Amino acid sequence: MMSNKVSRRQFLSYTLMGVGGFMASGMLMPMVRFAVDPVLQQSGEGDFIPTPQKVDELTEVPVRVDFTIKDREDAWYKSDVSNTAWVYKEGDTVIALSPVCKHLGCTVNWGGDEKHPDQFFCPCHAGRYLKNGDNVKGTPPLGPLDEFDVKVEGGFVYLGATKPNTLV
Repeated sequence: MMSNKVSRRQFLSYTLMGVGGFMASGMLMPMVRFAVDPVLQQSGEGDFIPTPQKVDELTEVPVRVDFTIKDREDAWYKSDVSNTAWVYKEGDTVIALSPVCKHLGCTVNWGGDEKHPDQFFCPCHAGRYLKNGDNVKGTPPLGPLDEFDVKVEGGFVYLGATKPNTLV
């Protein structure tokens, strides 16, 4: 019969490898969880938020519509978040654009520039957008305004998630 004795050096080597492996897995697990967890979460897409804007009152001139996202979860707490959209009608289609400028994130206003009353204007660096949200060439914005998903229900406008502008 053969004797399989473990030397002190081998015992110490096995012990250190085991402890090192345990510590490495303890460090890697949060990183793996951080990378995989967003993929496993249910998305909130498809949630439409009601606005006080009646469809019958809309015209071809964009109007500012304020709405509130109720009980929005952000990390460890829930809160109500106020948001804004520029909404108008193009024929029978209701269009809603985000007011966030693509240059520095400032808020754009319809008709904010006296020289260009039929355009969106960003007061931060004189950025301009056409009515469909397309950025005017030669001004600071690098891309068009984002567009909201829109649903009409019960005569009122419901707004969903923002998406890249499909009008330009």
